[in-house]
Amino acid sequence: MDFDSSYLSTLTNQAVSNANTAKLKNTLSDISQTAGKGSDSSRSSAEDEKLMDACKQFESYFIEQMYKQMMATVPEDPLDTGSNSQLVDYYKDNLVKEYASKTTDQENLGLAKMLYEQMKRNIGQTPEEIDAKAEQAAAGSGAVASVDDSSDES
Repeated sequence: MDFDSSYLSTLTNQAVSNANTAKLKNTLSDISQTAGKGSDSSRSSAEDEKLMDACKQFESYFIEQMYKQMMATVPEDPLDTGSNSQLVDYYKDNLVKEYASKTTDQENLGLAKMLYEQMKRNIGQTPEEIDAKAEQAAAGSGAVASVDDSSDES
């Protein structure tokens, strides 16, 4: 059975992406389980660091996927076919990962910080509790909007 190198590269990329996703999910579930056992005051700085690290990993993964999609729009070089293509694909993948890591380290995007703040507020809560808070906040902002609307009509 003869496989095209681009097909093997795609399979490899998917396997790596799945592994990264599973690692992030495990880290977040571990943090959530340990935080659910104690109060906010008992949460240690080590747990906060783990959470921030998981958020940075997600940001890096997100940026990596974005860069890969951007690179897919660039036409391939005819010299990168044949036996060279696997090697070029390998180095392109490593380069993209390094670019994503550097982008995350520079903290220009801010996605990790936003995720961290949001998750820190919601850690240890069930999805139902989070949804209830969101509904209360939406209802509160709706009440304010209706008061503002009625004052405009006067």
